[in-house]
Amino acid sequence: MQATPEGAAAGAVDAPPARARRTARIAVAASLVAALTAAGAAPALADDPVPAPGAVEPSKGPADKLGSQDASLLAKAKAEGDRTVTMMIATTPGQTGQVARKLDAIKGASVGQAYDKLGYVRATVPIAKADDAIDEAKKLASVHGIDLKQEIPLPDPTPRADTASGAPRAAKGRTYPGPGKDTPAKNPYQPAFETGAVDFVEDHPQADGRGVTIGILDSGIDLAHPALQRTTTGERKIVDWVTATDPLTDSDDTWLPMTQDVSGPSFSFNGRTYTAPAGGGSYQVALFRESATTGGDMKGDLNRDGDTTDSWAVLYDKAKGTVRVDLDDDGDFGNDEEMKPYKDGFQVGYFGKDDPKTPIAERIPFVVQIRKDVPMDPKGGSWVGKKADFVNIGVIESEHGTHVAGITAANGLFGGRMKGAAPGARLVSSRACTWTGGCTNIALTEGMIDLVVNHGVDIVNMSIGGLPALNDGNNARSELYTRLIDTYGVQLVISAGNSGPGANTIGDPALADKVLSVGASISKETWAANYGSEVKTKYAMMPFSSRGPREDGGFTPTITAPGASINTTPTWEPGAPVKEAGYDLPPGYGMLQGTSMASPQAAGASALLISAAKQKHMKLTPADLRTALTGTAKKIKGAQAYEQGSGLIDINEAWEALREGATAHDYTVKAPVNTVLAGRLKTPGFGTGLYDREGGLKAGETRTYDVTVTRTSGPDRPVWHELKWRTNDGTFSLVGDDEVKLPLNKPVTVKVKAKAKAAGIHSAILTVDDDRTEGIDKQIMTTVVVADPVAAPSYTVQKSGTATRNATTSYFVTVPKGAKSLEVALGGLAAGSQTRFIAINPYGVPVDPTSTPNCYPNYPNPQNTCRPDLRSYTNPLPGVWEIEVESRRTSPLLENPYQLTITAKDVTG
Repeated sequence: MQATPEGAAAGAVDAPPARARRTARIAVAASLVAALTAAGAAPALADDPVPAPGAVEPSKGPADKLGSQDASLLAKAKAEGDRTVTMMIATTPGQTGQVARKLDAIKGASVGQAYDKLGYVRATVPIAKADDAIDEAKKLASVHGIDLKQEIPLPDPTPRADTASGAPRAAKGRTYPGPGKDTPAKNPYQPAFETGAVDFVEDHPQADGRGVTIGILDSGIDLAHPALQRTTTGERKIVDWVTATDPLTDSDDTWLPMTQDVSGPSFSFNGRTYTAPAGGGSYQVALFRESATTGGDMKGDLNRDGDTTDSWAVLYDKAKGTVRVDLDDDGDFGNDEEMKPYKDGFQVGYFGKDDPKTPIAERIPFVVQIRKDVPMDPKGGSWVGKKADFVNIGVIESEHGTHVAGITAANGLFGGRMKGAAPGARLVSSRACTWTGGCTNIALTEGMIDLVVNHGVDIVNMSIGGLPALNDGNNARSELYTRLIDTYGVQLVISAGNSGPGANTIGDPALADKVLSVGASISKETWAANYGSEVKTKYAMMPFSSRGPREDGGFTPTITAPGASINTTPTWEPGAPVKEAGYDLPPGYGMLQGTSMASPQAAGASALLISAAKQKHMKLTPADLRTALTGTAKKIKGAQAYEQGSGLIDINEAWEALREGATAHDYTVKAPVNTVLAGRLKTPGFGTGLYDREGGLKAGETRTYDVTVTRTSGPDRPVWHELKWRTNDGTFSLVGDDEVKLPLNKPVTVKVKAKAKAAGIHSAILTVDDDRTEGIDKQIMTTVVVADPVAAPSYTVQKSGTATRNATTSYFVTVPKGAKSLEVALGGLAAGSQTRFIAINPYGVPVDPTSTPNCYPNYPNPQNTCRPDLRSYTNPLPGVWEIEVESRRTSPLLENPYQLTITAKDVTG
């Protein structure tokens, strides 16, 4: 809900203007600043209260197994007095035992999970022993990377977060009545037709997702929603529902430790007497409090009675593997249903009672889950060396997961013809988010592993992520996601993030090499239908969608899909339209936006291809799927390569490519990278794509770069490849022939020439293609920046222009060393104009919140705490900053004139 979904999270956009969103963004950015300051770089935060040392180029050594961000997390944990620290370790597959033994030898350490085939170990160690544990792990050649646990905020992408009052209705053209039972399958509210999904299902009715199981790693799916009950063939839609959080280390009190033994026909517990089921027996008992869910959408009131004080005794029969919840709180378990985990009988319980006379559901569904023999060492003290079973009360954390599920595979939205992208597909729900407002990177990783390894899914969607400064995809988590794809043949689809429109803002783990990272796009019709906002551009990227490239120049986002949808939300929540759209929605439906919504469109569309391949008994590997999707995607006019990746999904063209045998060789690329953080890349100064941000390239200047390509699979003989450009504005060209002969496993250098006509960012895709294979074999991102120097004597850059409603314009300026502050002023606005600016530092990290209600003039949002017209950023990081100007969807003006003044203050040296 690229919450990033998102300053620090990857999800949605309309909400995080809230204090929680801004706090989360600042917290993440602060940890990055701390880490990079330790490496010699100056802070990048606006109004940093702590004077920073002079900026120094970061260390030139290759990235450590423990990255700088993780080092800062460890330092923070020590400073805050944390008792333990949890880490996930990527090892050589088959050698997790060596790492586990090393960690087990450390007093108080506990290995919680290990997947030997994948090469994954998770361990919790006492904070006093953390350095020893990390040092021991780093010494092992089998250890590839170490990530420390951190929480990734889950943003609220709903229009309810937009609390401004009196905002004008912007659309003056066509208006829409709102969706309902008679809305056709092709519609702008849930625009799956834009990827070709609706036409594909019409043309291939047996390949509507049937035979495919999609994993939804998110905040949980509402089991009661009518549109999520059955597939198009009448099968059960949700075939499993699990919780991926850790019972001990993730602060999730829906996990109950079953450590209190009771027996007999009756027993005492929690100050009262309980009656056991008929015949009595030996049990374990615990108390579940609804207040455990206070941080979620239900706000701690599970039974909807208006308070958060209720609790229920939970009885666990270890021998039978069953659970009873005293839902009526009468002290008698004999009249409560004996429940097993959801997959063992599809049992669903309910907190509260529904009133059938009201449209909203007054009850919340839940399932139970059992996790046996959990090591209790993280609790410390007398628990060290012991194990216990845990029972989970499985309830959703927020509406986010239900909305994502609906976009992916809903069947019969509003009881009519509207559907998700793959209505015939089954779903597995895995809740990885906690009640503290986010999801830990470890829960997300282990949830992903569990879905792929243990649940037989064909594809996984995850619409959650975070934005690190060094977003090069070189960490334990990215390596593990890549291995999941390669080892188990399951494609992972992940939202790119909502930290855009700045360059280099793609979130983790959408950075992993072989995931489908998805950017968000939108049509003119959806702006009008879902937002009541009029625009003139037929199709465009959504302003908040995170842009590439990766820090190492890598190709992100991979692909683009529609990023706004009216779809399923929990049945116990009221309808949530955008108010300017001018219509109401019934309970259980809402309009959400974000790359969180684009990712499930891509996952659902991909599921159609998998379904079709299964119908034809065609082998379809993740690599072939990616080749077909990226090679046939439609270019979005006006969007650069770094914004849209390969373009908007075209499922019908992708299927034709697959039918013709779409496949590709494997390649490695070594291209020059010149950024503030280039010295911290895996190979300092080089990456998987060309990215020159800090090289001082001037307009009209010609510069040539050596890009080395190595073919690593295919025929032993040399193979001729054709070189072409896609989405090129004329900046890039080749020196020499447009064909190159690539031997196997021998590098060949291609010379790329850049000559930009104007200031700004320029990107294109260099395709390397063996025309004997169907599909484009390799796509290489090339990006250069021509920045305006903020130089003597005035140290000022002035720009003027017109911001079109819902569109963005970026300016790049080089801030000199020694500046005490960077001041940005926005003026010249017409009366009533809602036009703002966002500053993005040289790390690619926004230093202003990017959520859609934040910091607009003439837009009275009580959560705004910044000046829309003038802001100063203390001790700015020297290098190329991006200042982006955009006009809000509710601005009364379609065209909004402005003047932008950027000034470096008190420059010394």
